Amino acid sequence: MICRILASCTVSDLLNAEQWYTLLFDREPDARPMPGLLEWHLGETSGLQVWSEAGRAGQSSVVLGESDLDAAASRLTAIGIHHEGPQPGGGARILQLADPDGNRVVVTGE
Repeated sequence: MICRILASCTVSDLLNAEQWYTLLFDREPDARPMPGLLEWHLGETSGLQVWSEAGRAGQSSVVLGESDLDAAASRLTAIGIHHEGPQPGGGARILQLADPDGNRVVVTGE
């Protein structure tokens, strides 16, 4: 039985991506399992891996659930992560982001 899921984004510059995702999650990576890989553990059974794989960089997408989308949008604006603000989408509200390689990061919430 599957008991854990890790989404992944591929990037061309791991240091640059680490800085961006550290701002996004408001904390450093939780693990560095091997060279070229960073992990943020977002719950007991979920997380995000950021891989250094230049040939596939910018082709990933991930959806993150947020308990307070408006507060998240305000915090991201304050720290310089660009977005167009919460928009309707998928039966909820979404905040569309792009990491430095153009990977789509969609934050969703009520």
